Amino acid sequence: MVEETRAKLIQAARAAFAAEGYASASMDELTARAGLTRGALYHNFGDKKGLLRAVIDQIDAEMVARARAVGDRAENLWIGLLDEGVAYIEMATEPEIQRIVLLDGPAVLGDPSRWPSQTACLRQTRDTIETLIADGTVAPVDAETAARLLNGAALNAALWIAAADDPHDVLQKSVEAFRRLASGLLKKD
Repeated sequence: MVEETRAKLIQAARAAFAAEGYASASMDELTARAGLTRGALYHNFGDKKGLLRAVIDQIDAEMVARARAVGDRAENLWIGLLDEGVAYIEMATEPEIQRIVLLDGPAVLGDPSRWPSQTACLRQTRDTIETLIADGTVAPVDAETAARLLNGAALNAALWIAAADDPHDVLQKSVEAFRRLASGLLKKD
């Protein structure tokens, strides 16, 4: 029952935050659409901010899975790493992701690089870079630092795209620059 209640609230909040934005979404209307009370919202998430965090966690998990699937289709680990970063950047053109994760999320929850969901992504990137260093693809470099810089580049590109007047123009520039920046990690013979 608890999981069903949480799922209903997250689904209703996700729709409301995407359509109206966090600030304009009414908790009374949201809970009524879910067939629940404000008490259920407060019991499960503490407050509206906690509900936003849960919605972002859900969307972020979906984004990670989508990016990982893109990376898994690549011909090698290096290209997969780049393709995952580009996939993340490209998702910034999607209205739901733009509004909830890249615009409202940072405004309400603060720096996205400090969100718990980013820790898992960072760890995966670091592990991939360590493997690429070990196999001689990437030059010897501190893997943690390289992972933070790559993830930061993708995140900042996504934030820029989400806030841009012409997201598709910024997307093309961002993807090209991301690939060029990342290529600096490659081991030179």
